Amino acid sequence: MGVRRGGRAAVVGALIAAVTVLAACGSSGAGAAPPTTPPPSASPAAGTAAVEGPFGGPSAADSAAGGPSVFTPVTASVLRAPIPVPATDGRVHLAYELELTNVLSSPVTINTVEVVGDGRSLLRLEGDALAEWIKPFGGSPGTRDLTAGQGGLVWLDVVLAPTDPVPARLEHRLDLAFAQPSPPLVPPTLTATLAASAVDRTPPIRISPPLRGPGWLDGDSCCRLGAHRGAVSPIDGQLWAPERFAIDYVQTDAAGRMMTGPPTDIASYPYVGADILAVADGPVVGLVSDLPQQPPGANPGGLTLQQYGGNHVVQDLGGGRYAFYAHLQTGNPLNLAVGQQLRRGQVLGKLGNSGNSDAPHLHFHVMDRPDPLASNGVPFEFDAFTLDGRVVSEESLQQGTAGPVPFGIDRAGAGPRAGVSPLGLDVMSYPAAP
Repeated sequence: MGVRRGGRAAVVGALIAAVTVLAACGSSGAGAAPPTTPPPSASPAAGTAAVEGPFGGPSAADSAAGGPSVFTPVTASVLRAPIPVPATDGRVHLAYELELTNVLSSPVTINTVEVVGDGRSLLRLEGDALAEWIKPFGGSPGTRDLTAGQGGLVWLDVVLAPTDPVPARLEHRLDLAFAQPSPPLVPPTLTATLAASAVDRTPPIRISPPLRGPGWLDGDSCCRLGAHRGAVSPIDGQLWAPERFAIDYVQTDAAGRMMTGPPTDIASYPYVGADILAVADGPVVGLVSDLPQQPPGANPGGLTLQQYGGNHVVQDLGGGRYAFYAHLQTGNPLNLAVGQQLRRGQVLGKLGNSGNSDAPHLHFHVMDRPDPLASNGVPFEFDAFTLDGRVVSEESLQQGTAGPVPFGIDRAGAGPRAGVSPLGLDVMSYPAAP
Protein backbone atom coordinates (compact mmCIF):
# COMPACT_ATOMS: atom_id res chain seq x y z
CA MET A 1 0.00 0.00 0.00
CA GLY A 2 3.05 2.26 -0.03
CA VAL A 3 4.48 4.13 -2.99
CA ARG A 4 7.02 1.72 -4.45
CA ARG A 5 10.67 2.70 -4.25
CA GLY A 6 13.67 0.51 -5.10
CA GLY A 7 14.19 -2.23 -7.67
CA ARG A 8 13.09 -5.83 -8.25
CA ALA A 9 13.18 -6.69 -4.54
CA ALA A 10 10.05 -4.61 -4.06
CA VAL A 11 7.83 -6.90 -6.14
CA VAL A 12 7.05 -9.24 -3.25
CA GLY A 13 4.59 -6.64 -1.96
CA ALA A 14 4.75 -4.36 1.05
CA LEU A 15 2.68 -6.58 3.30
CA ILE A 16 4.59 -9.77 2.49
CA ALA A 17 7.88 -8.02 3.11
CA ALA A 18 6.65 -6.76 6.46
CA VAL A 19 5.17 -9.87 7.99
CA THR A 20 7.56 -12.39 6.36
CA VAL A 21 5.35 -15.37 7.02
CA LEU A 22 4.65 -16.68 3.52
CA ALA A 23 7.36 -19.30 3.98
CA ALA A 24 4.91 -21.22 6.14
CA CYS A 25 2.58 -21.66 3.20
CA GLY A 26 4.74 -24.24 1.37
CA SER A 27 3.27 -27.71 1.80
CA SER A 28 4.81 -31.15 1.72
CA GLY A 29 3.52 -34.66 1.39
CA ALA A 30 1.39 -36.10 -1.39
CA GLY A 31 -2.14 -37.27 -0.80
CA ALA A 32 -2.44 -39.39 -3.98
CA ALA A 33 -2.77 -43.16 -3.77
CA PRO A 34 0.29 -44.97 -5.19
CA PRO A 35 -0.35 -45.55 -8.90
CA THR A 36 0.62 -48.77 -10.65
CA THR A 37 1.95 -49.61 -14.11
CA PRO A 38 -0.49 -48.74 -16.93
CA PRO A 39 -2.30 -51.65 -18.63
CA PRO A 40 -1.00 -52.76 -22.04
CA SER A 41 -3.95 -51.10 -23.78
CA ALA A 42 -3.15 -47.67 -22.36
CA SER A 43 -1.17 -45.23 -24.46
CA PRO A 44 -0.05 -42.38 -22.22
CA ALA A 45 1.73 -39.42 -23.73
CA ALA A 46 5.50 -39.53 -23.67
CA GLY A 47 6.93 -38.50 -20.33
CA THR A 48 3.71 -39.09 -18.39
CA ALA A 49 2.47 -41.87 -16.16
CA ALA A 50 -1.04 -43.33 -16.34
CA VAL A 51 -3.02 -44.87 -13.48
CA GLU A 52 -4.96 -48.15 -13.33
CA GLY A 53 -7.90 -49.00 -11.17
CA PRO A 54 -7.16 -51.24 -8.16
CA PHE A 55 -7.94 -54.44 -10.12
CA GLY A 56 -6.11 -53.72 -13.36
CA GLY A 57 -8.77 -51.98 -15.47
CA PRO A 58 -9.24 -48.27 -16.13
CA SER A 59 -9.53 -46.22 -12.96
CA ALA A 60 -12.65 -44.34 -11.98
CA ALA A 61 -10.79 -41.13 -12.77
CA ASP A 62 -10.31 -42.33 -16.35
CA SER A 63 -14.03 -42.46 -16.93
CA ALA A 64 -14.67 -39.13 -15.23
CA ALA A 65 -11.93 -37.27 -17.08
CA GLY A 66 -12.24 -39.04 -20.42
CA GLY A 67 -8.62 -40.25 -20.34
CA PRO A 68 -5.99 -41.92 -18.17
CA SER A 69 -5.12 -40.29 -14.87
CA VAL A 70 -1.63 -38.84 -14.56
CA PHE A 71 0.60 -38.68 -11.48
CA THR A 72 1.44 -34.98 -11.08
CA PRO A 73 4.01 -34.26 -8.35
CA VAL A 74 3.28 -30.56 -8.80
CA THR A 75 -0.26 -29.55 -7.94
CA ALA A 76 -1.83 -26.33 -9.18
CA SER A 77 -4.89 -24.21 -8.54
CA VAL A 78 -6.15 -20.78 -9.55
CA LEU A 79 -6.38 -18.40 -6.60
CA ARG A 80 -9.51 -16.74 -8.00
CA ALA A 81 -11.26 -17.09 -11.36
CA PRO A 82 -10.16 -14.10 -13.49
CA ILE A 83 -12.56 -11.38 -14.56
CA PRO A 84 -11.75 -9.84 -17.98
CA VAL A 85 -11.40 -6.06 -18.03
CA PRO A 86 -10.71 -3.64 -20.91
CA ALA A 87 -7.78 -1.30 -20.26
CA THR A 88 -6.25 1.92 -21.56
CA ASP A 89 -4.04 0.00 -24.02
CA GLY A 90 -7.15 -0.99 -26.00
CA ARG A 91 -6.88 -4.63 -25.00
CA VAL A 92 -8.65 -6.94 -22.56
CA HIS A 93 -6.71 -8.28 -19.57
CA LEU A 94 -7.28 -11.37 -17.44
CA ALA A 95 -5.01 -10.92 -14.42
CA TYR A 96 -4.83 -13.71 -11.85
CA GLU A 97 -2.52 -16.01 -9.90
CA LEU A 98 -1.65 -19.70 -10.17
CA GLU A 99 -0.63 -21.44 -6.95
CA LEU A 100 1.83 -24.34 -7.35
CA THR A 101 3.03 -26.92 -4.81
CA ASN A 102 5.88 -29.40 -5.22
CA VAL A 103 4.84 -32.45 -3.14
CA LEU A 104 8.13 -34.30 -3.68
CA SER A 105 11.11 -34.54 -1.33
CA SER A 106 13.37 -33.30 -4.16
CA PRO A 107 13.43 -30.14 -6.30
CA VAL A 108 11.42 -29.49 -9.45
CA THR A 109 12.01 -26.89 -12.17
CA ILE A 110 9.07 -25.18 -13.87
CA ASN A 111 10.26 -24.83 -17.47
CA THR A 112 7.09 -23.54 -19.09
CA VAL A 113 3.66 -22.28 -18.09
CA GLU A 114 1.18 -22.03 -20.94
CA VAL A 115 -2.37 -20.72 -20.57
CA VAL A 116 -4.85 -22.44 -22.86
CA GLY A 117 -8.30 -20.96 -23.28
CA ASP A 118 -11.03 -23.08 -24.90
CA GLY A 119 -8.27 -25.10 -26.59
CA ARG A 120 -6.35 -22.06 -27.87
CA SER A 121 -2.92 -21.01 -26.57
CA LEU A 122 -3.24 -17.53 -25.05
CA LEU A 123 0.03 -17.06 -23.16
CA ARG A 124 3.30 -18.99 -22.95
CA LEU A 125 6.01 -18.11 -20.44
CA GLU A 126 9.38 -19.86 -20.30
CA GLY A 127 12.96 -19.28 -19.22
CA ASP A 128 13.76 -15.84 -17.82
CA ALA A 129 10.40 -14.50 -18.99
CA LEU A 130 8.73 -17.03 -16.68
CA ALA A 131 11.15 -16.64 -13.76
CA GLU A 132 10.32 -12.96 -13.27
CA TRP A 133 6.64 -13.86 -12.74
CA ILE A 134 7.25 -16.61 -10.14
CA LYS A 135 7.68 -16.15 -6.39
CA PRO A 136 8.41 -19.33 -4.36
CA PHE A 137 7.04 -19.20 -0.83
CA GLY A 138 9.92 -18.27 1.44
CA GLY A 139 12.10 -17.40 -1.56
CA SER A 140 12.70 -14.56 -3.98
CA PRO A 141 11.44 -13.83 -7.49
CA GLY A 142 13.63 -14.78 -10.39
CA THR A 143 13.80 -18.56 -10.04
CA ARG A 144 11.83 -21.36 -11.67
CA ASP A 145 12.84 -23.92 -9.03
CA LEU A 146 10.65 -25.19 -6.21
CA THR A 147 12.58 -27.02 -3.52
CA ALA A 148 11.29 -30.12 -1.72
CA GLY A 149 7.80 -29.50 -0.39
CA GLN A 150 7.83 -25.89 -1.51
CA GLY A 151 4.95 -23.95 -3.00
CA GLY A 152 4.81 -20.69 -4.86
CA LEU A 153 2.79 -18.37 -7.04
CA VAL A 154 2.85 -17.53 -10.73
CA TRP A 155 1.30 -14.18 -11.63
CA LEU A 156 -0.42 -14.27 -15.01
CA ASP A 157 -1.68 -11.55 -17.33
CA VAL A 158 -3.52 -12.93 -20.35
CA VAL A 159 -3.93 -10.13 -22.90
CA LEU A 160 -6.56 -10.31 -25.63
CA ALA A 161 -7.13 -8.09 -28.64
CA PRO A 162 -10.53 -6.37 -28.65
CA THR A 163 -11.72 -8.73 -31.39
CA ASP A 164 -10.49 -11.90 -29.64
CA PRO A 165 -13.20 -14.00 -28.00
CA VAL A 166 -12.94 -14.17 -24.23
CA PRO A 167 -12.60 -17.86 -23.32
CA ALA A 168 -15.10 -19.55 -21.05
CA ARG A 169 -12.50 -21.91 -19.57
CA LEU A 170 -8.76 -21.78 -18.90
CA GLU A 171 -6.27 -24.60 -18.41
CA HIS A 172 -2.57 -24.46 -17.60
CA ARG A 173 -0.02 -26.61 -19.39
CA LEU A 174 3.18 -26.99 -17.35
CA ASP A 175 6.48 -28.44 -18.53
CA LEU A 176 8.30 -29.79 -15.47
CA ALA A 177 11.78 -31.22 -14.89
CA PHE A 178 12.61 -33.32 -11.82
CA ALA A 179 16.00 -33.31 -10.08
CA GLN A 180 15.58 -36.93 -8.91
CA PRO A 181 13.38 -38.79 -11.40
CA SER A 182 11.89 -42.13 -10.44
CA PRO A 183 10.28 -43.67 -13.53
CA PRO A 184 7.61 -44.49 -14.37
CA LEU A 185 5.80 -42.30 -11.85
CA VAL A 186 8.30 -39.44 -11.83
CA PRO A 187 9.98 -39.28 -15.25
CA PRO A 188 12.84 -36.83 -15.94
CA THR A 189 10.39 -34.44 -17.57
CA LEU A 190 6.63 -34.21 -17.56
CA THR A 191 4.03 -32.13 -19.36
CA ALA A 192 0.76 -31.84 -17.44
CA THR A 193 -2.41 -29.83 -17.98
CA LEU A 194 -3.62 -28.59 -14.60
CA ALA A 195 -5.80 -26.08 -12.76
CA ALA A 196 -8.82 -25.79 -15.01
CA SER A 197 -10.79 -22.66 -14.19
CA ALA A 198 -13.87 -20.95 -15.50
CA VAL A 199 -13.56 -17.30 -16.51
CA ASP A 200 -15.79 -15.10 -14.37
CA ARG A 201 -17.91 -13.08 -16.79
CA THR A 202 -19.23 -10.68 -14.16
CA PRO A 203 -18.86 -7.24 -15.78
CA PRO A 204 -16.36 -4.95 -13.99
CA ILE A 205 -18.09 -2.25 -11.99
CA ARG A 206 -18.30 1.14 -13.75
CA ILE A 207 -17.30 4.00 -11.40
CA SER A 208 -16.03 7.57 -11.54
CA PRO A 209 -12.44 8.50 -10.62
CA PRO A 210 -11.64 9.15 -6.93
CA LEU A 211 -9.77 12.40 -7.70
CA ARG A 212 -10.13 15.59 -9.76
CA GLY A 213 -7.75 17.46 -11.99
CA PRO A 214 -4.72 16.80 -14.20
CA GLY A 215 -1.55 14.77 -13.96
CA TRP A 216 -2.53 11.84 -11.73
CA LEU A 217 0.04 9.06 -12.08
CA ASP A 218 -0.97 5.45 -11.55
CA GLY A 219 2.30 4.50 -9.90
CA ASP A 220 1.61 0.82 -9.32
CA SER A 221 -1.35 -1.18 -10.59
CA CYS A 222 -2.29 -3.95 -12.96
CA CYS A 223 -0.87 -5.64 -14.71
CA ARG A 224 2.78 -5.20 -13.80
CA LEU A 225 4.19 -7.39 -11.05
CA GLY A 226 4.77 -4.58 -8.62
CA ALA A 227 4.19 -4.24 -4.89
CA HIS A 228 0.42 -4.35 -5.33
CA ARG A 229 0.08 -7.45 -7.51
CA GLY A 230 2.75 -9.13 -5.43
CA ALA A 231 0.84 -8.53 -2.19
CA VAL A 232 -0.74 -11.98 -1.86
CA SER A 233 -0.91 -12.63 1.85
CA PRO A 234 -1.97 -15.38 4.27
CA ILE A 235 -4.81 -14.09 6.45
CA ASP A 236 -7.31 -16.16 8.42
CA GLY A 237 -5.86 -19.39 7.04
CA GLN A 238 -5.95 -18.69 3.32
CA LEU A 239 -4.28 -16.60 0.62
CA TRP A 240 -5.86 -13.32 -0.47
CA ALA A 241 -4.94 -10.90 -3.29
CA PRO A 242 -6.76 -7.68 -2.38
CA GLU A 243 -4.45 -5.36 -4.33
CA ARG A 244 -4.63 -7.14 -7.68
CA PHE A 245 -5.97 -3.97 -9.38
CA ALA A 246 -4.98 -1.39 -6.73
CA ILE A 247 -3.69 2.04 -7.72
CA ASP A 248 -1.23 4.28 -5.89
CA TYR A 249 -1.95 7.84 -7.03
CA VAL A 250 0.53 10.71 -6.97
CA GLN A 251 0.08 13.93 -8.89
CA THR A 252 2.62 15.38 -11.31
CA ASP A 253 3.02 19.13 -11.70
CA ALA A 254 3.41 21.10 -14.94
CA ALA A 255 7.09 20.08 -15.04
CA GLY A 256 6.23 16.39 -14.65
CA ARG A 257 7.43 16.08 -11.03
CA MET A 258 5.64 14.60 -8.01
CA MET A 259 7.73 16.64 -5.56
CA THR A 260 9.38 20.05 -5.63
CA GLY A 261 11.90 19.63 -2.81
CA PRO A 262 13.44 17.05 -0.47
CA PRO A 263 11.50 13.76 -0.42
CA THR A 264 11.52 13.76 3.40
CA ASP A 265 9.61 17.07 3.61
CA ILE A 266 5.85 16.70 3.28
CA ALA A 267 5.70 20.29 2.00
CA SER A 268 7.52 19.07 -1.11
CA TYR A 269 4.35 17.35 -2.31
CA PRO A 270 1.92 20.00 -3.63
CA TYR A 271 -0.99 17.57 -3.95
CA VAL A 272 -1.19 16.79 -0.22
CA GLY A 273 -4.70 17.61 0.95
CA ALA A 274 -6.36 16.93 -2.41
CA ASP A 275 -10.02 15.99 -2.14
CA ILE A 276 -10.79 12.26 -2.24
CA LEU A 277 -14.13 11.56 -3.91
CA ALA A 278 -16.65 8.75 -3.59
CA VAL A 279 -16.58 6.77 -6.84
CA ALA A 280 -20.24 5.72 -6.64
CA ASP A 281 -23.28 5.89 -4.40
CA GLY A 282 -23.16 3.67 -1.33
CA PRO A 283 -22.79 3.60 2.44
CA VAL A 284 -19.64 3.78 4.56
CA VAL A 285 -18.98 0.36 6.09
CA GLY A 286 -15.48 0.93 7.45
CA LEU A 287 -13.75 4.02 8.81
CA VAL A 288 -10.45 4.87 10.55
CA SER A 289 -9.48 8.51 11.07
CA ASP A 290 -7.26 8.75 14.18
CA LEU A 291 -3.89 7.45 12.99
CA PRO A 292 -0.99 9.92 12.81
CA GLN A 293 0.39 11.42 9.63
CA GLN A 294 3.73 9.75 8.78
CA PRO A 295 6.83 11.72 7.77
CA PRO A 296 7.68 10.79 4.17
CA GLY A 297 10.87 9.05 3.18
CA ALA A 298 10.39 5.55 4.61
CA ASN A 299 7.64 3.10 5.46
CA PRO A 300 6.94 3.02 9.21
CA GLY A 301 7.60 -0.11 11.25
CA GLY A 302 5.57 -1.84 13.92
CA LEU A 303 2.18 -1.51 12.23
CA THR A 304 -0.58 -3.96 13.04
CA LEU A 305 -2.53 -5.59 10.24
CA GLN A 306 -5.38 -3.14 10.83
CA GLN A 307 -3.06 -0.11 10.55
CA TYR A 308 -1.64 -0.82 7.10
CA GLY A 309 -4.26 1.26 5.31
CA GLY A 310 -3.76 4.18 7.67
CA ASN A 311 -6.75 6.47 7.89
CA HIS A 312 -9.22 5.05 5.43
CA VAL A 313 -12.79 4.65 4.25
CA VAL A 314 -14.44 1.43 3.03
CA GLN A 315 -17.59 1.99 0.96
CA ASP A 316 -20.17 -0.58 -0.10
CA LEU A 317 -20.71 -0.16 -3.85
CA GLY A 318 -23.34 -2.91 -4.06
CA GLY A 319 -23.23 -6.25 -5.82
CA GLY A 320 -20.63 -7.62 -3.41
CA ARG A 321 -18.04 -4.95 -4.27
CA TYR A 322 -16.38 -2.48 -1.92
CA ALA A 323 -14.17 0.56 -2.51
CA PHE A 324 -11.12 1.17 -0.33
CA TYR A 325 -9.64 4.68 -0.01
CA ALA A 326 -6.44 4.59 2.05
CA HIS A 327 -3.66 6.74 3.63
CA LEU A 328 -5.93 9.74 4.22
CA GLN A 329 -5.05 12.70 6.41
CA THR A 330 -5.61 12.45 10.15
CA GLY A 331 -9.00 13.51 11.48
CA ASN A 332 -12.56 13.40 10.26
CA PRO A 333 -13.41 16.98 9.28
CA LEU A 334 -16.39 15.80 7.24
CA ASN A 335 -17.86 13.92 10.21
CA LEU A 336 -18.29 10.67 8.32
CA ALA A 337 -19.82 7.74 10.18
CA VAL A 338 -20.29 4.06 9.48
CA GLY A 339 -23.67 3.66 7.84
CA GLN A 340 -23.60 7.13 6.28
CA GLN A 341 -24.71 7.16 2.63
CA LEU A 342 -22.21 8.68 0.21
CA ARG A 343 -23.07 10.10 -3.19
CA ARG A 344 -20.92 9.73 -6.29
CA GLY A 345 -18.45 12.64 -6.37
CA GLN A 346 -18.90 13.53 -2.68
CA VAL A 347 -15.71 14.49 -0.83
CA LEU A 348 -14.95 11.85 1.81
CA GLY A 349 -11.46 12.79 2.93
CA LYS A 350 -8.13 14.44 2.09
CA LEU A 351 -5.03 12.87 0.56
CA GLY A 352 -2.38 12.26 3.20
CA ASN A 353 0.42 9.96 4.33
CA SER A 354 -0.83 7.69 7.11
CA GLY A 355 -0.26 3.96 7.63
CA ASN A 356 2.08 1.92 5.43
CA SER A 357 3.19 4.78 3.20
CA ASP A 358 6.57 6.30 2.40
CA ALA A 359 5.22 9.27 0.42
CA PRO A 360 1.85 11.03 0.25
CA HIS A 361 -0.54 9.24 -2.07
CA LEU A 362 -4.01 7.79 -2.40
CA HIS A 363 -4.24 4.02 -2.41
CA PHE A 364 -7.47 2.95 -4.12
CA HIS A 365 -8.86 -0.47 -4.94
CA VAL A 366 -12.12 -2.38 -5.30
CA MET A 367 -12.54 -5.72 -3.49
CA ASP A 368 -15.06 -8.49 -3.03
CA ARG A 369 -15.32 -8.24 0.79
CA PRO A 370 -15.31 -5.26 3.17
CA ASP A 371 -11.99 -6.27 4.76
CA PRO A 372 -9.21 -4.33 2.96
CA LEU A 373 -6.74 -7.23 3.31
CA ALA A 374 -8.84 -10.40 3.73
CA SER A 375 -10.45 -9.96 0.33
CA ASN A 376 -9.73 -10.37 -3.37
CA GLY A 377 -9.26 -7.39 -5.63
CA VAL A 378 -11.68 -7.14 -8.55
CA PRO A 379 -11.36 -4.98 -11.68
CA PHE A 380 -13.20 -1.74 -12.28
CA GLU A 381 -13.72 0.70 -15.14
CA PHE A 382 -13.74 4.50 -15.01
CA ASP A 383 -16.61 6.06 -16.90
CA ALA A 384 -14.66 8.97 -18.46
CA PHE A 385 -11.16 10.48 -18.22
CA THR A 386 -8.23 11.60 -20.35
CA LEU A 387 -5.07 9.54 -20.76
CA ASP A 388 -2.21 12.07 -20.77
CA GLY A 389 0.50 9.49 -21.49
CA ARG A 390 2.63 6.85 -19.77
CA VAL A 391 5.84 6.93 -17.77
CA VAL A 392 8.42 5.55 -20.17
CA SER A 393 10.17 3.02 -17.91
CA GLU A 394 10.66 1.58 -14.44
CA GLU A 395 13.93 3.53 -14.23
CA SER A 396 12.12 6.80 -14.88
CA LEU A 397 9.49 5.87 -12.28
CA GLN A 398 12.17 5.20 -9.65
CA GLN A 399 14.00 8.45 -10.41
CA GLY A 400 10.81 10.47 -10.18
CA THR A 401 9.78 8.95 -6.84
CA ALA A 402 13.24 9.40 -5.30
CA GLY A 403 13.62 13.16 -5.78
CA PRO A 404 12.37 16.25 -7.62
CA VAL A 405 13.11 14.79 -11.04
CA PRO A 406 10.52 14.90 -13.85
CA PHE A 407 9.07 11.60 -14.94
CA GLY A 408 9.75 10.77 -18.56
CA ILE A 409 6.27 10.62 -20.09
CA ASP A 410 5.42 9.21 -23.52
CA ARG A 411 2.44 11.14 -24.89
CA ALA A 412 1.76 8.75 -27.79
CA GLY A 413 -1.76 7.36 -27.62
CA ALA A 414 -2.99 10.11 -25.32
CA GLY A 415 -6.62 11.10 -25.53
CA PRO A 416 -10.06 10.53 -24.05
CA ARG A 417 -10.97 7.15 -22.57
CA ALA A 418 -14.30 5.77 -21.40
CA GLY A 419 -15.28 2.48 -19.79
CA VAL A 420 -11.73 1.18 -19.34
CA SER A 421 -9.36 0.49 -16.46
CA PRO A 422 -6.02 2.29 -15.95
CA LEU A 423 -2.75 0.42 -16.24
CA GLY A 424 0.33 0.91 -14.11
CA LEU A 425 2.43 3.94 -15.24
CA ASP A 426 -0.56 5.69 -16.86
CA VAL A 427 -0.80 9.45 -16.32
CA MET A 428 -4.38 10.73 -16.35
CA SER A 429 -6.52 13.83 -16.05
CA TYR A 430 -9.86 13.53 -14.34
CA PRO A 431 -12.91 15.76 -14.72
CA ALA A 432 -12.98 18.88 -12.57
CA ALA A 433 -15.78 19.57 -10.13
CA PRO A 434 -19.13 20.13 -11.86
